[in-house]
Amino acid sequence: MLGFCCDFGYVLTLLLSGLFLIQLVSPLMLFGIFYRPGSAKTHHYTFVIKEATYAKLCNHTKTILTVNGLYPGPTVSARKGDIVYVQVINKGNKNITIHWHGVNQPRDPWSDGPEYITQCPIQSGANFTQRIQFTEEEGTLWWHAHTEFDRATVPGAIVIYPKFGTSSPFPKTHKEFTLILGEWWNANITDVCDNAMQSGCDFQISDANTINGQPGDFAPCSANGKFYCPLQI
Repeated sequence: MLGFCCDFGYVLTLLLSGLFLIQLVSPLMLFGIFYRPGSAKTHHYTFVIKEATYAKLCNHTKTILTVNGLYPGPTVSARKGDIVYVQVINKGNKNITIHWHGVNQPRDPWSDGPEYITQCPIQSGANFTQRIQFTEEEGTLWWHAHTEFDRATVPGAIVIYPKFGTSSPFPKTHKEFTLILGEWWNANITDVCDNAMQSGCDFQISDANTINGQPGDFAPCSANGKFYCPLQI
């Protein structure tokens, strides 16, 4: 009996020690499970849809729909695997949706943007938070309005960097900056869209091509609003 008791006591000690070790190791194991040096992060943006007045092409002034009063809109930056929440607050005079061009949205189709297809438009005076996860994408994409022809004045860039600890799939660059190519119509964008729909023809030719919202050298009176991009070849 004594030997049995001693053996049992020895076994019991091992069991107690094992429990103690488990208590010590478990937090470390949990830390290893939930912590990753390159783990995904969450980003938050606020897009306020509102009208703003802009002057282009020899001070031709008109009111356009914008995000945060900017034309083009703000750049969304993240890393591969990150999750982005964009609160869209519609203070404009029409319904709106935002589409994340080139981003797969299998888990969040209602945040994809095409009105009456994957989501209802955000009505004037309402707001909606869109969830975007960059599971596969790397590089530069763009977002834009997906209602009628509003993308003409409601576009912006998406810059998706590689995960920390991974290499870029693109050659190393000397410098990075964002270029958004677009078009400018002196006419009202809604009228341009309506005329094309009624006639069955293409949209009328724009009055200027733009780089980051600014016209080129064909508008000499817009010298103060040009976008300069020096290149070394």
